[in-house]
Amino acid sequence: MEFTTVEANGVALSVRLFRPNAGVEPKSLTLILVHQYSVLGGCQGLLKGMANMLAAKGFTTITFDMRGAGRSSGRPSITGSAEVQDVIAVCKWAVDKLPAPSILLIGSSAGAPIAGSAIDQVKEVVGYVSLGYPFGILASVLFGRHNKACLQSEKPKLFVMGTSDGFTSVKQLENKLKTAAGRIETKLVPGVGHFQLEGPDYDNLMIDYVTEFADSIVQNQPEASSSSDLYSSAD
Repeated sequence: MEFTTVEANGVALSVRLFRPNAGVEPKSLTLILVHQYSVLGGCQGLLKGMANMLAAKGFTTITFDMRGAGRSSGRPSITGSAEVQDVIAVCKWAVDKLPAPSILLIGSSAGAPIAGSAIDQVKEVVGYVSLGYPFGILASVLFGRHNKACLQSEKPKLFVMGTSDGFTSVKQLENKLKTAAGRIETKLVPGVGHFQLEGPDYDNLMIDYVTEFADSIVQNQPEASSSSDLYSSAD
């Protein structure tokens, strides 16, 4: 695990880089994990277990503290609007410094809508995973402004949710996804609540879902989407 700092509009973001384990064949996708609601204590440390497990499977994986969380400077916003710039900044840092020609964004809880707003703002992002997206009526008061950007993106999207999620019902999820563009997949975990899904007991299952989805994106990418093509510029 490596530590660094990324600047986002005057805010210093604390970033951790998890490289693939020794002896494991590296995967072509870089995974960037976006943590839960900062106002309620969300921070990158909550995703450390998943990040380590993904690195063990060959993925270069990045976690970071959004503004006002953990070791990052600044102050969190109530609606997560400012934090979208944090996601974009970390993506661009990964593209420039690693490099990361193909990125899969993974958002947990409130991190899901925040990450969803950034999908089409970084061309190297090729897919998106939501773990417990808060689509419910009350949650939408805070995060509903992010829904349009997420749902209208043509990039492949996976939505994972427990069927007993207290913020979003299965019916609400299904209704929202009817309006979604592009390839959509869902995984419902029977009898599991919102905060249960975030807990370490379900990390292995989340890793299985993420790995399967990530591998499917790589398989479906056209040959033209090689790293050299992604870095070439128009003459």
